[in-house]
Order: sequence, then C-alpha cells, then structure tokens
Amino acid sequence: MYYPFFKYTTNVGYRILSIKKNKEDSVSMENSYIDYNHKSIQMKNITKKFGDFVANDNINLTVHKGEVHALLGENGAGKSTLMNILYGLYTPTSGEIHINEELVNIENPSVAISKGIGMVHQHFMLIGTFTVAQNIILGSETTKFMGALDMNKAIKDVEEISKRYGLSIDPMAKVDDISVGMQQRVEILKALYRGAETLILDEPTAVLTPQEITELINIIENLTKQGKSVIIITHKLKEIKSVADYCTVIRRGKYIDTVKVSEVTENDLAEMMVGREVNFKVDKDEAKPTSTVLKIDNLIVKDSRKINVVDGLSLEVKAGEILGIAGIDGNGQSELVEALTGLRKAESGVIQINGKDIFNNTPKQIFKKGIKNIPEDRHKRGLVLDYTVAENVVLQNYKKPEFSKKGILNQEAIRKKAEEIIERFDVRPNDPTAKSRGLSGGNQQKIIIGREVTNIEAARQNSNDPQLLIATQPTRGLDVGAIEFVHKSLVEQRDAGNAVLLVSLELDEVMNVSDRIAVIYEGKIVGIVDAKNTNENELGMMMAGGDSHE
Repeated sequence: MYYPFFKYTTNVGYRILSIKKNKEDSVSMENSYIDYNHKSIQMKNITKKFGDFVANDNINLTVHKGEVHALLGENGAGKSTLMNILYGLYTPTSGEIHINEELVNIENPSVAISKGIGMVHQHFMLIGTFTVAQNIILGSETTKFMGALDMNKAIKDVEEISKRYGLSIDPMAKVDDISVGMQQRVEILKALYRGAETLILDEPTAVLTPQEITELINIIENLTKQGKSVIIITHKLKEIKSVADYCTVIRRGKYIDTVKVSEVTENDLAEMMVGREVNFKVDKDEAKPTSTVLKIDNLIVKDSRKINVVDGLSLEVKAGEILGIAGIDGNGQSELVEALTGLRKAESGVIQINGKDIFNNTPKQIFKKGIKNIPEDRHKRGLVLDYTVAENVVLQNYKKPEFSKKGILNQEAIRKKAEEIIERFDVRPNDPTAKSRGLSGGNQQKIIIGREVTNIEAARQNSNDPQLLIATQPTRGLDVGAIEFVHKSLVEQRDAGNAVLLVSLELDEVMNVSDRIAVIYEGKIVGIVDAKNTNENELGMMMAGGDSHE
C-alpha cells in the first residue's frame, strides 16, 4: 500500500516520494523522478578480459533517466572496470553500449563526455594550487577576444551551475584549502559543466564525514530532480538503502541480479554480494587480558601548527584484548598513531612496549620492538604502488636471509610468501606479479593486513613477547565479506595473546570489535568503558566532550 509523502531536503525543495512497507515492515522511499520510458544507459553482454583474467563476464546494466542506480559487489568484483568501460577508460572485449537508446562506441573519455557521461573517481583528479573555478573549466576554458581566458564568465558559469544543482561552493577558493567533501563537489561540478546527464560516482562516501554524506545524498536527490541519472559504485549497504532506487549486484565479475532497493533488506544484498550469509556481529569469546603491552603516560604531540593535538594522553593496552579508540575525527587520533609508529616526533611523555622505551624511536626500531601497523592511508603509508604485490609483502623483511643473500633477492621465496598471503586473505586477482596500483582499494588493504598479521605471527614466534597490532581505519573501503574477515583476523590476534589497538571513525565497528573502548576528545582520553556495557548515546556524549567515565 502506498501513501503520499513530502520530504523537505536542503537546496532541493519539496520532493514527492511514496512510502512502501517492505518485507521487514520498515519504511522505504521511492523516487518519483524516474522516467521509465527513457533508458539513459544500456550495457549489453559486456565482457572485459585482461589476458586470461575475466574482469567482467557478460554483464547487463540498464539505467533510466532520473534514476539512482547502485552497482554493488565485493572488492575486485569488477564494478569499477564496468564503469571505466562506460567512461571510455577501457574498451570492452565484447558487448554493446547504448546511450539514450543509440548504439555508441566509446573509445575514450572524450567520447563519453560528449555523450553526456561524467565520472567522479574515488581518488579526485584536481590541481590543489588552482581555484575551484580553474579546476572546473580546465580543458573546457571559456575564451574571449584573441583567445584570452574569460575568467569572469567562467566564474559566473560556475556560480550558475552551483546554484542550479544546490552545490554551493566558493569558485575562488583554492582546492588545497577546502574540505574533502567540497573537493568532491568540485568534481561533480566539473562533470556537470561538461554537460553530464549520467553521473558515475566511484565509492563516493569512502572519505566523507557523516555530515558530508548527508549533504551528498541531498545533492544526488537534487540531480535526479533535474532529470540526471546517477550510478553509484559502492559496497555500503546502508547508503544503498538510503539513496538508491535499483541495485545491480556483481560477484567475481559475473552478473547476479538487479533488484528494487525498497523490496530487499541489507541482509539480502549482502548475501547476493558475497554468495553466502554474512554475520554482521563479531563472534568472539570473553577477553582474557594479561600483561601490559603498550603503556602511554602523559604524551604530548604537536601538529604542523605547533598546537598540542595529543595533550597529556595516558593509556594502557594489554595482551589478550582489543582496545578501541572512539572519537570524532580531528581529536588527535592520527597524530597519536603517528607518534606510536615513529612517523611523528612527540614532545614529551612515556611510550613503552613490553616495558621497553620506544619514545621517538625510528619506525624500523619500533617495528622490531613489537609494534605492527595497519596505516590509515594505504597509498601514502601502506604500499609502494608501483611495486608488485610480492614486493610489497616483504617491504619490512626483504633483508632477512630467507628473502635475500648478499644483497640479491630470492625472488622465488618472495613470490611464495606473496602467494600464501594472497590465498589466505583472498586477494584478487591472485597474481603476485601484479602492480599494487592496479588492484582495487579493498584488495590493496588486504595485502597490508595480510602482511602485518604474518609479521606479527613471525615476531611472536621468534621473541615469544606479545606484539601490538595498531589497526587504523582497517576496513575503510572494504565490502561486508572482507570486513567480516578483517574483524575475525583482529580477534584471532587477540586470542593468540597479542594486543590490538583499533582506531576507527566507525562507531559500530569500535563497539562490535573492541573489548574496552577509550574515548578521545581534544587529545585526551576522557573515559574508558566496557564495550559490552555501553551504547551509542553514552559514547556520543563522551565524544562530544560530555560527562567522562573511568
């Protein structure tokens, strides 16, 4: 049964929606802007091979005018490959593409743009020293007499498009000086400036704050109101439920199904994506903490502005427990981890691992003394992108006798090690010689996690001392199946008698995985609570600087 419903959204106006009871009796919203008589995009029987590897196997996709269509799949399932074909970055091995029901041959992005296709990549393609307006018009510059750049008209055009689509932004702001969410707006405006009718968003919420995600959903709603079609590449089920009309699921390069989002549950989507039932709850026994592995006392760390962002922080993490750190982004989490791993000098305080002082030691010294790190930024800190998977697997250990002799690398031993990690951690494609740059973000993360877990296991075997695993945003960019695997890996390290420090902006993750939760606010630990006995309200209050608990 349907009921008329009016929802007011920022910069959108009143949007007519209908409410329908799905099979879980939850309320779901349906987009009234879809024109089912107008097929904006049809991809028919698309196959893409890279050598012997089949990235896309006979996939079909239909998107209507005014529709938000989610493309769901595991890391490495072939989602980005399919959209890169639509955008002209790859040519299909076989299959057809129809735009507005006309057969087209998209040889390159210029053709795609001319046909009304725009794409916002996961990693933005902006020039930081240029202004917003300069980035938007780059390559499509407005000129006046004698070919001179008409910057005033360009700024006026940008302002007009911004206003039309509810994308308020300062055209004169330098890109380096604006937030990630605003940079994403610039990328969207770039596409719209070039006449995009269908917008592809690749993992659009991966680096956004909750507030920016809400703003993005409002923007998407406004785009559909204006007759635009939006394709979202994602594996975040909650966001699919909140914004998408239809969802096409791809698994291991094969088409699984296209479903109406209002008629399926998150569990349904997860099961279609990974091919099995997914356990969203972390299975773990009661923690049995023993000795103190990490001790921090009155630690002070300054940021680049010379301001105390870690301000007298004290904390202990014990062997046999997972201690989660919860906090709003920007309260000193990143700087704390950098000080613990030797990437940033601390001003004063105590940092000990198994009773040994590691204060301002080098990263190499800290690694040897017992701290292994899954870094926040996998591209900047986790991998050398132009190295192969095998080379990245032995980054910290290539000088060990098993991997080199007299300065000559044992390529066979390195390859074998990489193959073990690939198999154990389900890295795709399963090619140790593949460049890390060419893997999906999720599979890049699996390489890092696999490397650090095996590093811990080797160190524990050699020294018998419990190790500390620091996991910072360990599931960022991962699908639900991979998240389940990562959480299980963290619990396994805990159960093996090691200590785990989990730093995550995902409150659900912190509550689900941790045994104890330390809340950080303005560079201090304002309270530590038992994960079993707390709730989001209590943690949220503490994260905002409310009542502390000890």
